[in-house]
Amino acid sequence: MRNLLWFLLGVIGGFVAAHLMNKDPRGHEVRADVDARITEFTDRIGDAYREQEARFSGIVEGVKDAANDAYGAAKPATFDVVDIPKSAAPDTVDAAKQQVADAVQSVESAAVDAFDAVDPAVDDADVPAAATAAVANRSADAGADETDTPGSAEKKLTD
Repeated sequence: MRNLLWFLLGVIGGFVAAHLMNKDPRGHEVRADVDARITEFTDRIGDAYREQEARFSGIVEGVKDAANDAYGAAKPATFDVVDIPKSAAPDTVDAAKQQVADAVQSVESAAVDAFDAVDPAVDDADVPAAATAAVANRSADAGADETDTPGSAEKKLTD
């Protein structure tokens, strides 16, 4: 309540001071000087705002043009990718399966070569059953057409 009283007192005091300044000729000069300074300040701020807005609009237009150019360049490429015939997909999958099977076979032969290089005296009876099972499981997981049995994997290891 006290704050409201101070506010009202300030507003009334402002009106009284403005009325007294308006009666005095020096008050007219002070008010005209203050008014001119405020007008000059607002004009400068307005000019700076319009200049900055023009600068930003130039940058925005440049970015829009660059984005449209990039979109125009990328649009044909995306349609080419999307329009790939669906019949090509099975061929690609078959080729990938073949490459995986070839990779598994080359890894198996490299493992056999490494095993032979470590101990050339190992014969068929010394090959652990776990190693042959692991080779069989890898071949089955790779999607090979023929499933290796522990005996055929052992044979591959010793060949």
